[in-house]
Amino acid sequence: MCALATLSGGVFADNEPENLVVTAMREPTPELDTVGNIAQLNEQQLRLTNAVHPNQIGVQLPGVWISRNNGQEHLTAIRSPVLTGPGSCGAFLVMEDGIATRPAGFCNVNQLFEIPTALAQSVEVIRGPSNAVYGSNGLHGTINTLLPTPGTGGTSVSVETGSNDYYRGQVLWDSGPGDSAWSAGIVADHDGGFRDDTDYDQAKAFAKNQRRLQNGVLSFSASGSWLNQDSAGYITGKDAYKGPDRFRNENPEAYRDAYSLRLTGGWTPDAGPVWSTDYRFWLRNSEMDFRQFFLPGDPKEKNGQTSGGASFLAGRDLWNDARLNVGIEGELARGWLEQTQEAPQPPFGVPRPPGKQYDYDVDSQLIAAFASLTVPFAQRWELQAGIRGEYLHYDYDNKMVSGNTTEDGTPCLVPGEPPPVPPDGGCLYNRPDDRTDDFFNAAPNIGVLYRFNESTVSFTNYARGFRVPQATELYRLQAQQNVSDIDSETIDSIETGIRHEGATFSMETVAYYMKKNDFIFRDSEGINVSDGKTKHYGIETSFDWRFIDTMYLNAVGSWAKQKYDFIRDAGLGEVIEKGNEIDTSPQILASARLGYEYGLGVAELEWVYNDEYFLDAANTEKYEGHEIFNFRITMAPSDHWEFAVRVDNLTDEKYADRADLFSLTDQFRYFPGREREFYIQATWRN
Repeated sequence: MCALATLSGGVFADNEPENLVVTAMREPTPELDTVGNIAQLNEQQLRLTNAVHPNQIGVQLPGVWISRNNGQEHLTAIRSPVLTGPGSCGAFLVMEDGIATRPAGFCNVNQLFEIPTALAQSVEVIRGPSNAVYGSNGLHGTINTLLPTPGTGGTSVSVETGSNDYYRGQVLWDSGPGDSAWSAGIVADHDGGFRDDTDYDQAKAFAKNQRRLQNGVLSFSASGSWLNQDSAGYITGKDAYKGPDRFRNENPEAYRDAYSLRLTGGWTPDAGPVWSTDYRFWLRNSEMDFRQFFLPGDPKEKNGQTSGGASFLAGRDLWNDARLNVGIEGELARGWLEQTQEAPQPPFGVPRPPGKQYDYDVDSQLIAAFASLTVPFAQRWELQAGIRGEYLHYDYDNKMVSGNTTEDGTPCLVPGEPPPVPPDGGCLYNRPDDRTDDFFNAAPNIGVLYRFNESTVSFTNYARGFRVPQATELYRLQAQQNVSDIDSETIDSIETGIRHEGATFSMETVAYYMKKNDFIFRDSEGINVSDGKTKHYGIETSFDWRFIDTMYLNAVGSWAKQKYDFIRDAGLGEVIEKGNEIDTSPQILASARLGYEYGLGVAELEWVYNDEYFLDAANTEKYEGHEIFNFRITMAPSDHWEFAVRVDNLTDEKYADRADLFSLTDQFRYFPGREREFYIQATWRN
């Protein structure tokens, strides 16, 4: 894996090598040979941004919004609304060095906080479904974080401090080139939080070894994370984010403790006379303990997963520069979940008595096979087609009494005749009997590439993505739902675009249309169903322009429509009408960076725009949108030292990172945006 140059960041080197990406085809590929969209942030831009939250990376990518909740929590939107509730988890494929960070079916909507992005070499994003080499969860998009390749760098040590008692220390080390090269890094930070009782501590680390043997390359890596966070939920009240309430924490009891560990190995034999091959192996483990402060009764959830798998990829050249790639992969996983309520029965709604509410294990087995064919034809044309078949089996084991009863199996009773409860007087939470479930999905893709010249291409691409139901959607049921009879979600996407790479100007513009079937949501009966339909279409663009030797302009933007394509009463009083815009889906997302490279470093001013959006499915209320400015400057007085200053939210704008309307009570809810913050960093490099 090479050090990647990029369209982003305004950094153009003399005699710049051909820009390579690795995510689209699982191997280094010239960006101008890629059929379909691809966006990339390189090491220079990641270091200049020095993000403290994934949101600050997402704004620099077209069609991407990683909304910032509290602390390190977040929700993601890629060619989609911000997805919440059933159907949200697992809609995006999150990878580290090309391997999914979690097994299919055991997602975490916040899982980007498990990845050491601050230490990354580059981040690549595919918007919409990818091609056949990737499987479940690549529904709306793929995010691949690439950690430093051993043998490509030196050592750096940095310390940083900022507003609200923020501190961060970071070390990156590389052994230098050699037959056995190592790289490693660790980053740890503390944030005192800008809201009451919202501090967190976290640490992330990785280590990699790449060893040249007589007949191939052997590699190993380890990566992990730890997070201890005092959380905060929404603030409530119309426009509460504009006043002093934005500092309030209405859920001081909330917390999130999490850890993750990933081990991977690879073996790439020297290419044979016909086939080139690649073998990958991985082991993963994660655990999390947090309070569900967003639910009445504040139940505590503990969950975890242990998984392992392997993949085999083979490729060969065919006639006239055609190429065939085939692969197979398998995975075993065990996930578990416990939910316990310590607080007394809430005084309203369907009974939620204290005690254990869920306790189950799920074993899963996955097997997949795929093939991809690239065929040049005519003088300037190239065809790429692929197909993937994937089978997933779940084996669910309920470790409690089945049904919607209390922990000891007795019926739920609420003193004083509460509001209506299910006909048999049961609890809200329901535990199905032991069962197995099986899912098979096939996903094709086909596209063509046309070369105008050596620096400009256009492409048209069709792809299907899918997402198997997650374990929590199948087995953490409510009320009278004894069996969750839901199907895999699928999305069909067609896009067409143009891409140009030049010495001083590079750009990509893409138009797309996507239709999603079997969208999973919770209906008005509190039941998980999968008969929803949505459609998504829009235009995305990005460009990087070096308009004079010392100045650059980098900009990304997207215009999109995300609409319901069905009619249904949803849960919590929501009524879905066909043609309505999906809530929390801004039509316009945009950002721009104007940079000046002076003798000692770089100064960059960033503008970020988030359009207005509806707060509810009925499209009755809106958030007005916002724009903020950030400023960054670096200074390197010597070859070994660099100093940096960053100012986030330069104008101290009062805005909401995310806004929502709780339809059951018509209550406005917000995650308030952070106030103006200052950061100072010192870095030593050898």
